[in-house]
Amino acid sequence: MQHDDVDSLRRSSAAWRLLRADTAPLVLSFLGTLFVEDNVRAIPESELVARLDDHLWAVDGRAARASGTEPRYPRAPQAYVDHWTHPDQGWLRAWYPPGSAEPHYDATPAVEQAVRWVASLRGRGFVGTESRLNTVFELLRQLAVGTQTDPAERLRELEERRAAIDDEIAQVRAGRVAVLDAAAQRDRYQQLTQTAADLLSDFREVEANFRSLDRELRERITGWDGAKGELLEEVVRSRTAIAESDQGRSFHAFYDFLLDRRRQEEFAALVDRVQSLDAIAPDVVRPAPGTPGPVVDAAAQAAAREQEHRRLRRVHYDWLDAGERTQATVRTLSEQLRRFLDDQVWLENRRVMDILRGVEAKALAARDVARAAGRAGAPPGMPVDAVAPEVVLPTERPLFTPRPTARLDSDHVEVGDDDFEVDALYDQVHVDPERLARTVRATLSRPGGPGEVALADLLAEAPLEHGLAELVTYLSLEDPRFVVVHDDERTDEVRWEGEAPAGPVAEDGAPDPVVRVARLPRVTYARRTSGSPPGEPPARHPDARPDAVPDPSPEETP
Repeated sequence: MQHDDVDSLRRSSAAWRLLRADTAPLVLSFLGTLFVEDNVRAIPESELVARLDDHLWAVDGRAARASGTEPRYPRAPQAYVDHWTHPDQGWLRAWYPPGSAEPHYDATPAVEQAVRWVASLRGRGFVGTESRLNTVFELLRQLAVGTQTDPAERLRELEERRAAIDDEIAQVRAGRVAVLDAAAQRDRYQQLTQTAADLLSDFREVEANFRSLDRELRERITGWDGAKGELLEEVVRSRTAIAESDQGRSFHAFYDFLLDRRRQEEFAALVDRVQSLDAIAPDVVRPAPGTPGPVVDAAAQAAAREQEHRRLRRVHYDWLDAGERTQATVRTLSEQLRRFLDDQVWLENRRVMDILRGVEAKALAARDVARAAGRAGAPPGMPVDAVAPEVVLPTERPLFTPRPTARLDSDHVEVGDDDFEVDALYDQVHVDPERLARTVRATLSRPGGPGEVALADLLAEAPLEHGLAELVTYLSLEDPRFVVVHDDERTDEVRWEGEAPAGPVAEDGAPDPVVRVARLPRVTYARRTSGSPPGEPPARHPDARPDAVPDPSPEETP
């Protein structure tokens, strides 16, 4: 033990402050009896103050009134409770249970430590060492065997244990039964009661450690400045770390052991059987060497024995109660942590809503300013090229790929050997544009004609012979004697008979013709006047109707 460590404990340990306090006898006697011996885990403030008032009267008030002297503890019970709960002392923990407006109190682990240390100062009538030595050897054996990975070594250990058990069975069958003597019984019973009491007192320290881990997690959440996903990941990792820590795994294993009904019944039966032994008796409290002490009579020893037996018979129920309170503490901490995170999210959502409302208010103010400026002149503003930037990355442009050229070599043409159908090579349609142009000129040059003709009327007189190919040629005619006028606002229908698709035929073997229809913008052919240059529509008289055309001139015979 280092000097600096001891000095740090003297300044920071709540248990050390309790032992140095002037009211240490009052604190240890009252809190030790209530929270340690009676195993009270939560008590309302009114009941705690009332019990402390009774205790003060029993300890100091009656004697001070009888003698007329000043009491050793003159403060009010409520003042003592507030003083012990203050963070500078740290001997009581106060909290408000859900649904209660009255604070509840529980002792801190510092009170447990101080009570155990003061109790260890008392002299004991019997100090056993054999059972603790056996415990040390048994723990060493469990560590050595439990960590052995060599199967041969594990088998050797198990065979040795089986041989020892077989030898003991043989001794019992032979009538030689080894029985613990009275000293060994008292030794083991003393260790049993001490271990049970220490185990019960450890629950407060385990609960305090859980609260400390939760407090550190809350501090980390409060100062968090990263992303929400990282915070939630940190929270889950921290809660898992609490449950998977050595203390957490040990506590859960112990609690699962207690919840076993068969184990509880076995424990109660073993305690009743052990306490019925004649050698089991409470320790005789002896004063420390060199100091006078009270003389304990037989009645006091019997009362102490009965109290100790009663406490041991109910210790497993106290374990269950303390374990359940520790589990409830962990559940409460988890629920409070969830509400804490919900509050943080609510605050962030509220901040976002405040920002949005601020943006809306500024937008409305800008609208009012724009309206006022619009009445006076040009409203304020600035031109924007686009509502979103257009991003064009150089790497998105494809690389240049040269188009392959096919080279034809007709100098070395060879005649093939395979026979194939050559009809498709000669089955070609040729439309003569000059023939179609003569048809248009002949229609326009009729005596007394209007000088213009629609394509639909022209095809009604001279039907299409080559279908769609001939119709496309009509649309692309160019001639110096007439112009082609397209009117996209009106449409015409052109019909012609085409070849039937492949399928069933008539009884005479000839397929039925199919009428095909094409809808296209109105196309009109108008005769060009002598003064109109090529490429311009014919001139019209100012008084003529819009749909009238000039008188045709005699067509020159080609």
